[in-house]
Amino acid sequence: MLQPKKQKFRKQQKGRSRGRLVETRGTTLAFGRYGLQALQAAWVTANQIEAARKAISHGMEREGKMWIRVFPDKPVTKLPPEVTLGGGKGGVDHYVVPVKPGRILFEMDGVTEEIAFKSLRVAGHKLPVKTKIIKK
Repeated sequence: MLQPKKQKFRKQQKGRSRGRLVETRGTTLAFGRYGLQALQAAWVTANQIEAARKAISHGMEREGKMWIRVFPDKPVTKLPPEVTLGGGKGGVDHYVVPVKPGRILFEMDGVTEEIAFKSLRVAGHKLPVKTKIIKK
């Protein structure tokens, strides 16, 4: 699972996710010929990224190359169940990456278009955002 090796601060505030704003960086294919682009705003967890990565590598059948263009560096805290108020903020539970519409999540190259579209479609189903497959 992806997570930062170290951070300046252990816990972060939630921030605001404004889905109407589109991403300004990471919106074009930079490494591969095919890519998976987000169409919605959401928090994508490290587990979801790993599930999509496994789906892509399984569909590629160890051919070609894949790039993960997002990294979960935002800690999400959670209190245990049935805890009363007043105990402070909970411990870090998992890490997420805030994704806005237009962000490229995965790229791949070195495989046929049919294999790329098939494996990226399966990977898109593992993610909490609507996605589309793009090509150069």
